[in-house]
Amino acid sequence: MNGLERVMETALFNSRWILAPFYFGLVISLIGMLVHFGRQLVEFILHVPGATESDITLGVLGLIDITFTANLLIIVIFSGYENFVSRIDTGDHDKPQWMAKVDFGGLKQKLMTSIVAISAIQVLKAFMNLDKMANPQILGWLVGIHVVFLGSMLVLAIVDRLEVLSDQNSSKEAKRP
Repeated sequence: MNGLERVMETALFNSRWILAPFYFGLVISLIGMLVHFGRQLVEFILHVPGATESDITLGVLGLIDITFTANLLIIVIFSGYENFVSRIDTGDHDKPQWMAKVDFGGLKQKLMTSIVAISAIQVLKAFMNLDKMANPQILGWLVGIHVVFLGSMLVLAIVDRLEVLSDQNSSKEAKRP
C-alpha cells in the first residue's frame, strides 16, 4: 500500500500544475486590458480639448479603474502562482518586494482592497453622471454593493487579525514549561 500511496500523493502534488494555464489565461486577459486601456486613453486625449471638468474627471477615473483592475490581475497572477503552483525564479531581474511577503491571507486582503477601490470608483463615476442616468436608483444599488464590499473587507480583516492573535497565543503556550 505504501507504493500506491506514494503514487497518489505524487499525482496530487503535481496536480497543482493544472493551475498554470489559468494564470497564463489571466496574462492574456491583462494584454486585452492593455488594448482596452490604450483605446480609452486615445479617446480621452482626443476629447480633452472640448471636455468639461466633469468629463475629464470621469475619463481619468475610467483610466484609474482599468489600472486598478490590471493591478488586481497582477496580484492574483503572481501571488496565486507562487502560493499554489511554484516559486517564480526571476533570475537577474528584480522581484517586486511584496511578492515574497504575500501569503494567502494577504492575497485575500489585497484582493478585497482592490475590489473596494474599484467599487468606489464606480460609485463616484455614477454620482458624477447622475444627471445623465436614465435610472438614478442605480446609484443606490451601487452604494449598497460598495457597502457590502466594505463590510466583507472589514470582516475578512478582523478574522485574519484574530487568526494572527490565536497563532501568537498558541506559540506562547507552546513555549511555557
